[in-house]
Amino acid sequence: MYAVKVIKFDFSKERENMCKTSVLSASGIKAPFEKTTIERRELRPDDVLIDIKFSGICHSDIHSVHGEWGGGIFPMVPGHEIAGVVAAVGSEVTKFAVGERVGVGCFVDSCGECEYCLKGEEQYCTKGVVQTYNALDYDGNPTYGGYSQKIVVTERFVVRIPDSLELDVASPLLCAGITTYSPLKHWNVGPGKKVAILGVGGLGHLAIQYAHALGAEVTVLSRSMDKKSEALGFGADQYFATSDPETFKALAGRFDLILNTVSANLNVDAYLSLLRVDGTLVNVGAPGTPDQYNAFSLLMGRRSIAGTLVGGIQETQEMLDFSAEHSIAPQIEVIRADQVDEAYDRVLRSDVRYRFVIDVSTL
Repeated sequence: MYAVKVIKFDFSKERENMCKTSVLSASGIKAPFEKTTIERRELRPDDVLIDIKFSGICHSDIHSVHGEWGGGIFPMVPGHEIAGVVAAVGSEVTKFAVGERVGVGCFVDSCGECEYCLKGEEQYCTKGVVQTYNALDYDGNPTYGGYSQKIVVTERFVVRIPDSLELDVASPLLCAGITTYSPLKHWNVGPGKKVAILGVGGLGHLAIQYAHALGAEVTVLSRSMDKKSEALGFGADQYFATSDPETFKALAGRFDLILNTVSANLNVDAYLSLLRVDGTLVNVGAPGTPDQYNAFSLLMGRRSIAGTLVGGIQETQEMLDFSAEHSIAPQIEVIRADQVDEAYDRVLRSDVRYRFVIDVSTL
């Protein structure tokens, strides 16, 4: 069990020169969402004010609202899959203009000076990257996310959405897209590589598309055969059910990379047996309890277990451009603001194909 620490902030106080905006907020752990008003900060010289059009629902939103990752800052306004249009820019902004289509992902600030920020890997900022919501900025103020009509973000953390991507479709790419694209690029997935995608869900269905577009031979591993036709439609070359013990015999020693997109605990040793020498099992899903494995599963094939946390801003822009070029898009269900509680319940029941997106105009 996690020791849950809840921090309460009062965002009802009036402050001058702030941008008032309607939001969906949760007042406490597992509380239903309520429509209320917050005030975004006054536009700084390097800030961009965005009119949010769509905000995706990520499973991490649910973990945060439910206090499953160690507590939270309440009232909480989740959302880090933000797509919208520039409404105003600060006096020193050079990359964006009013009317342009833009997005904001998981982070809204970093130090900009450490070795990782300078490499374009702001997600690993040594000072601590500032998350889009459920975090404190460097001034000690809570951050509020995309379940909101407006947001103010420093220019460095805004990306441009290509014209060929509809805004509702683009929003889940700001988390689910970069979460799967980044490891495939980091581990040099391409022609001649054999890749397995574990799970066909909100992350997995995008991972299949990216791995296919990068030129790899793509195999999908899922519990049952239920999603075979969908996976093949996304670009998979092969599909196997992990509930069948024969799968692990047939695929032994086959893959250069297994990308694990599920959050459930696995029989890690069984999946490591599917790797070639020097193969890697990469985790992007985060189970609630630790996995276990036998060290010999690594030693006998010089295999590795790894994890990865989204990507930096430059790579996120690269991912959006790649998605547009290769017609990669999530399957989404657009919902009204008053359907978010129901959507959370449906995500927990795996009753969505494959991502929910909030139409913020209904706030």
